[in-house]
Amino acid sequence: MAGLKNISFDAWVEHSFGHEVPLHGPAWHFDLDSVLWQGEPAETVAHITRLFEDPEPALAYFSDAQIAQGLDYIINNAAGDLLASIREPALPLEARLRCARSISTVYDRLFAPRCTPHLSHLNKGDMAVGPLNGVCYMWWDTVPGLATPDDPNHKAMDDAMLDVMRHALTLDSIACQESALHGLGHWAFHHKAAVAPIVDAYLKARPGLSPELIAYAKAAKSGCVL
Repeated sequence: MAGLKNISFDAWVEHSFGHEVPLHGPAWHFDLDSVLWQGEPAETVAHITRLFEDPEPALAYFSDAQIAQGLDYIINNAAGDLLASIREPALPLEARLRCARSISTVYDRLFAPRCTPHLSHLNKGDMAVGPLNGVCYMWWDTVPGLATPDDPNHKAMDDAMLDVMRHALTLDSIACQESALHGLGHWAFHHKAAVAPIVDAYLKARPGLSPELIAYAKAAKSGCVL
């Protein structure tokens, strides 16, 4: 089935977020009959960067549940996997870095104010958990991670992603902090020299952390997260 491409930013946002959220069963983008985005990497990165750098106006008419579903579509490597375009070495490095850095704004302006103060790795089905908590927590499980080794700019891209995680740890949102720790835990295997000081600085800067977050941070430092 032919996919979508060459559409306006507004049409792309509607395509990504304007779907009903099912009470049960998979999201629309896991339906084999769904028409998915197949735009060129440059167009995809441009749309994502524009959205992430100024998310509220574009998403004003969607519920938090729709926003969570749409973000999953954009980042999930088992679904739309749109954000994988930033791994394309043929794109200008600055465009790729700008897109990666824009993820910090998603944390600042979507996750921090809208995620509820729950730790997802300890959640046992609490109905009070906000719709955005899940995609926030799983962000680094599903977002394209390490740049490919044959990318001449892989270190710059990896450093940009690590900077996003470092930034998320500074936010006064335990959901954002947990999300960043989750990501750092997955990156610890390949980037232990970078991850360890980030986690140590986080623990030092926040002496009043809960025992649960302290334990999770230590697990992330050693790469022992799920």
